Amino acid sequence: MSGTSEGPTPAADLDRSAVTVSDIKASPRTTPRRGAPEDDEGPAAYRSVFAAAPLAMAVVDREGQVTDANEALGALLGGGSASLVGRAAADLLDLAADVRTWHAYREVLRGRQARLRCTRRLKQPDGRSLWAQVTVAPLDDGRAGVLLSVADVSAHRELQARLRHLQMHDPVTRLPNRTLFFERVSGALEAESYEESGTGRIGLCYLDLDGFKAVNDTLGHRVGDRLLAAVADRLTACAEEAGRTRPSVPLVARLGGDEFALLVEDSTGTEQLADLAESVLKALQAPFDISGQRLNVSASIGVVERHAVGTTATGLMQAADTTLYWAKVDGKDRWTLFDPERNAHLMTRQALASTLRPAIERGEFRLDYQPLVGMADGRLRGVEALVRWDHPRFGLLPPNRFVALAEEDGSIVPLGRWVLFTACRQARRWQLDHPGEPPLFVSVNVAVRQVWDSDLVADVAEILAETGLAPELLQLELTESAVMGSAGRPLQALQALSDMGVNIAIDDFGTGYSNLAYLSRLPVSVLKLDGSFVRGFQHEGPGAPPNPADEVVVEAMIDLAHRLGLTVTAECVETSAQATRLRSIGCDTGQGWLYSRPVSADRIAELLRSASYAVGNS
Repeated sequence: MSGTSEGPTPAADLDRSAVTVSDIKASPRTTPRRGAPEDDEGPAAYRSVFAAAPLAMAVVDREGQVTDANEALGALLGGGSASLVGRAAADLLDLAADVRTWHAYREVLRGRQARLRCTRRLKQPDGRSLWAQVTVAPLDDGRAGVLLSVADVSAHRELQARLRHLQMHDPVTRLPNRTLFFERVSGALEAESYEESGTGRIGLCYLDLDGFKAVNDTLGHRVGDRLLAAVADRLTACAEEAGRTRPSVPLVARLGGDEFALLVEDSTGTEQLADLAESVLKALQAPFDISGQRLNVSASIGVVERHAVGTTATGLMQAADTTLYWAKVDGKDRWTLFDPERNAHLMTRQALASTLRPAIERGEFRLDYQPLVGMADGRLRGVEALVRWDHPRFGLLPPNRFVALAEEDGSIVPLGRWVLFTACRQARRWQLDHPGEPPLFVSVNVAVRQVWDSDLVADVAEILAETGLAPELLQLELTESAVMGSAGRPLQALQALSDMGVNIAIDDFGTGYSNLAYLSRLPVSVLKLDGSFVRGFQHEGPGAPPNPADEVVVEAMIDLAHRLGLTVTAECVETSAQATRLRSIGCDTGQGWLYSRPVSADRIAELLRSASYAVGNS
């Protein structure tokens, strides 16, 4: 009795191409010359060889019927060779199982194709299966029909399967490795995988063990490997438990080091992934007993769940890796769900960082100026230069979007030099255009890195000489945390700038070290009170009394500054009530929206041309 085809095996560790794709080969067809003499031993000799050959063979006519078969084929398929005669070869060997193989087989029968070779899995009468390589080729003696041969390649396929399993699995945990994991992810994202059935969604829990390196470093890699294997067992148990009520069990894989992943195909939503992540965290809470050592580990998990349409394996892993990083930053031993808005912010940040230096060269930055107003008379005394980035993609960006990035990569040095030069040149231009008015000073923010990574003193001297601006009309602002505790080169630079005649201001005073004793030893001429103090002056409602504590603190700082010979500027002055109270306790200068928002250089020129030379709401 002949076997029947069982079809492709769905096991993940078999060679998919050999299972699903027939090996169809074409070669030049050769036919005997007409009238060629037969072999001296004649057809009988060929018949004997055919019958006794260990290779299973059959002769098939043009209609696809077996006209002769040898004993090897009868033994392979069962039932003897005589029982095969008259049977359709395609039925015996399941050649019609797929359209491509069936078409190629019929082409060979009709003489339009030279040869067919394919691989089939056949079931024997005793229930066992074997892998057979089937070859169909024309008869060489010119007779109509084809010669069909069948070779048992089960041992070869089993060896292939074992080798593939070794290649696709991690030797420590015996879990699928990174290669097999990405193969499964790519397969799950193929349209045919989810269009006909399933949810059309995919989910991933990407986890990293917290503190695993310490285990390797202190107890050795052997204990570390055993711990990884134990973690893998718990993750597998979590996946199996999660799969009890789902169509499929999540795939657990080790991606390398102490990184694991749980892939959920046909995800039902973020709730499913959240439940899986929670179960993993809970499973890892119990201590591990490894080689007599009681070990505790936790995990940080990045969770991603989305539609399969439009998702790529690379994009999925990038999102998971980013989310895992968030979980680490947020405190470890937790799971974090991918947030598109948070990711977009990071992507924007990276895009800005990568284009900062070229943007400086392209001249994409501009300066706005915010008036600094005398509290006593409301007259314009100076301006603070504020840099903006006119980004071609993201629009006009304020300094808090890019200055920190510039400090990180060092581009703050060329950017700061450009700001300083542009501001000084503009201040000099206002002075020349309005010779009858008191000149305005310009205040420019300076980062500490500009002091360390460049010769700030030489830059300032060169710029003042080039623009013609007097040193006393330039004010450099540094934050309190940067100035307080300054020593060595920064302090020397500040002293040199002060000796040159440049004013030094401490920005955001009151929020940093507030080392008042050290303040007297710094070459500082101006304190700028942080806006949080000024906002405390705001009445909370009609008729509400002012907060006396705020007023006492601010008044004390102003009095101290005056006793040290310093002037005081209040930031974030937004109401006339705030201005009145600041004026009453002796604040020298105000800056804020009560007077003006940051405006262009042309708007400052208009203020200079006004008869009163005073600044009101703008």
